[in-house]
Amino acid sequence: MTSDITAAVVKLLSDHHGSLDLQRLEQQLRRRAGPFPASELRAALTDEAVIAVREGRRPAGRGQLLGPDSLLVLKTPLRLCQAKSGACARAPCERLHLCKYFVSGNCSFGHSCKNSHSLASPHNAVLLQRFGLEELSQKQLFQLLLQNDPFLLPEVCSHYNMGDGPFGNCTFTTSCTKLHVCRHHLQGDCRFGGSCKRAHVLDQRGLKLLQGLSPENTQNLHRIYRNKFIILNQQSAGVSGSLSSSAPRKISISESTHKPPQTPPEPPTTPPKAATDAEGNEICLFFLCRHCSFKERCARVHWHLPYRWQHLAGDGLTWKDIENMEEVEKAYCDPAQDNSCTDQPSALSFFRLLSPASEEHVDFLTMTFRGAPVRRLSTASCVSKPPHFILTTQWLWYWKDERGAWAEYGKGANGAGITSQTLEKMYLADRETAVPFTAGKFQYVLHFEEEKRMHQQNLKTQTQRDVRRRPRFVSAHDVETMRSSGSSSTSCPSLAENLPSHWDKGALPDFGFKLVTLTSSAQDYVNIEKLFRTTMSTSTIKSIQRVQNPSLWKVFQWQKEQMQGRNGGKPVDQRYLFHGTDQTLIQAICEQNFDWRVCGVHGTAYGKGSYFARDASFSNRYAKAGGGLTRVMFVALVLVGEYTQGQGSYVRPPPKRGSGGLYDSCVDRERDPTIFVVFEKQQIYPEYIIKNV
Repeated sequence: MTSDITAAVVKLLSDHHGSLDLQRLEQQLRRRAGPFPASELRAALTDEAVIAVREGRRPAGRGQLLGPDSLLVLKTPLRLCQAKSGACARAPCERLHLCKYFVSGNCSFGHSCKNSHSLASPHNAVLLQRFGLEELSQKQLFQLLLQNDPFLLPEVCSHYNMGDGPFGNCTFTTSCTKLHVCRHHLQGDCRFGGSCKRAHVLDQRGLKLLQGLSPENTQNLHRIYRNKFIILNQQSAGVSGSLSSSAPRKISISESTHKPPQTPPEPPTTPPKAATDAEGNEICLFFLCRHCSFKERCARVHWHLPYRWQHLAGDGLTWKDIENMEEVEKAYCDPAQDNSCTDQPSALSFFRLLSPASEEHVDFLTMTFRGAPVRRLSTASCVSKPPHFILTTQWLWYWKDERGAWAEYGKGANGAGITSQTLEKMYLADRETAVPFTAGKFQYVLHFEEEKRMHQQNLKTQTQRDVRRRPRFVSAHDVETMRSSGSSSTSCPSLAENLPSHWDKGALPDFGFKLVTLTSSAQDYVNIEKLFRTTMSTSTIKSIQRVQNPSLWKVFQWQKEQMQGRNGGKPVDQRYLFHGTDQTLIQAICEQNFDWRVCGVHGTAYGKGSYFARDASFSNRYAKAGGGLTRVMFVALVLVGEYTQGQGSYVRPPPKRGSGGLYDSCVDRERDPTIFVVFEKQQIYPEYIIKNV
């Protein structure tokens, strides 16, 4: 009976453009299906594979999980195959073989289209039946796909929706491949209405991005994107609204009763970035060193210091710089400081003492300034970058002793058996982990979960001590000194790396790169030409250049060592792969490596990363000729490591099967892959440039 209720819910939601509020759903369901047990409806609505929920504002009734105005959105894992007609190599393929524009409602080729327009084909019919969608009409199915499949519609630009100016924080301005429109307007919760600084109507550029969408779907765009956001929010939260959040978390014996180890667990060597350290809020290290070749296209923040303090303006959208930023940073670097007021109480006048510090100073405990939220932008943590990088942020970890003094971990006579560097790696890797360690004869557990109240606990006495994470102070003068000398005093210890023996020793810059044009008799020219001609036998090679960038090479070798260490010392799978690109991006890639936001604008079929191909012929499609006929492609040395089949929604590789670690990269297919997606640019060295006609 439950499956009948689920089928009825799916049909009802499909009849109402893929979503319906709970009250109307129940009313319609009673009319169509008659009386039904509440428990069976609850089971249908808590099926996270079928339903995404946005909770309403009205309270839930007795025995109900959701308020009557809660919105229910229909989901499906079914997607369109992105391979060209007849080129799909999956066996069997679990995706629909359909024309993208046919699904969007406006294929201009009609019956002459090379891609399938038939839902009744044997392949598609089997899939529709397997996913329980065979009863839906064509219109209902296409609505469902539009709100679920990320391949069908362009994303809304998140950078446009932040910051000042006509393009927000988006550095691509008019060349951005994402929609410049108010996200809150599409979600239906923009509180500014007609006075909103973000666009509520698509301009000509936005309409061009939606080319292929039928007039009816264009009119219904608001609802489609609202449903997409609800589904995406559920996926990122990992729960269906809060339907399952009320269930108690199961704690294993190892979490609750096992005696912690005498030594702390080995931290991950290359921690993944936490969600709060998104690159859009990260200060660009290359700009800080005056050498960002991506310029306005850079996805990171361009700022002259390795930190930037800002408060939220009254409009609730704009971030404003805080004055005396260096003084605020200096105070924040002192773990004893609760706010940016560094005056001692004895030196304050009676009237100053009556004035709350939060009114004129940044409160570090609540991260507010004059009652408004505060954020601190920063360069990447030093443990997440190769050791020779300068101006990364060195985070130090402190605990408060019984006298009220703050002591750094791993320092002093009574220092804990764990260091700031180890804690930082573990914090970036997993903030929900409880870290056991020893100090003297006592055993402790450190909890990251509540950042505003991080603490360590003595397992014997149950005594809790506050813990703080604060950066090492770097002044504006220090920045200038390090920029001039290349010193890495704020980073982790330096690492010496040998450069390849075949590199031209007369073309080794202290910073940046040199291009060395190879003669046709050079061994690496012969090797690269052979690789290229495997699939491009009739093309003429005009030149092959070797990219000599000592800094990027050291980064690449460092990453290789980390991956090899994680793999128990086994060699890492590395391959020469092709990447076709635009002539205008050569300098930026040679200097700063690939950035998928700039270099990967052609699609995200297997994840949001940098794409590389086994075959030169494939990359040649994306090699832009510019003003002449010459095309440009890179031959990169890529640490593909252990890989798995990717998905368009991935922003990093998924976890390995039966293991806590992640895969190193994603591919189009696991057996004999031809396309590789890399999410960490440290796994790439752009070694050669081929120019061909």
